[in-house]
Amino acid sequence: MDVRALAVDFGDTLAVPGPNPDGRVVLEVLRELPGTHVPDTFVAAYDHVHRITREGDRVRDTHTSFATEIHWAAQLCGARIPDPEAALEPVFERVPDSRVIRRAAEALLRIRARGDLVCVLACDTQRPESVRRRTLVEAGIEDCFDALVLSCAIGLRKPHPDFYAEVERACGVPREEIVFVGNTPSKDATAPHLYGMRAVLVAPTGRPRGLADTIGVIGHFADLPDHLDRAAADRPTLSGGSPPRAPR
Repeated sequence: MDVRALAVDFGDTLAVPGPNPDGRVVLEVLRELPGTHVPDTFVAAYDHVHRITREGDRVRDTHTSFATEIHWAAQLCGARIPDPEAALEPVFERVPDSRVIRRAAEALLRIRARGDLVCVLACDTQRPESVRRRTLVEAGIEDCFDALVLSCAIGLRKPHPDFYAEVERACGVPREEIVFVGNTPSKDATAPHLYGMRAVLVAPTGRPRGLADTIGVIGHFADLPDHLDRAAADRPTLSGGSPPRAPR
């Protein structure tokens, strides 16, 4: 089976993760928006809401929106915030995004230059698409991607099966013709493999114990072009044959 699409994780795969905003940063931005009244107690309220929301999201593989977290924190502390959505871009413009790794960017450009693969960015992130695209532009790789699948946009996080279904739709090819590449074994290798995609894990310390032999392993994203070349010559190197196909 030919590989026709590549789905790529972001943090710790293509980039060094950046910080997430805390309640103090969110408070500063909110106070600059018209019509808001936000007491100092918002800081603790937001940090509390964010912590328990993320815990719940990890259990359910969901992604609660940033605006919803702001709304819930406002209810806790009595803040008046007419438009929580308006804080989204200003907050994430104030907090640095992930820094794209040069070697990884160069490898992605090599892959894209071949012109035979659809490329989709597929990651869990709070940052809106506009901010993430700006980061990709600054790194010179925005044109490498045909689509972005972000957890904050679809309300689901890896390893929810519907996240991979959204990736499949974005790629526009059958799941067995997609290679999913990332650094987290459960989310970027095992789950997409069980969904029916091919998978390559970025693992600097080598193959984790218990990882299926049918999942490829590389030490750095920069190794991916050579890995794909070897797989094209000897497909079992990548997948060991067709991966299991999940029921539709």
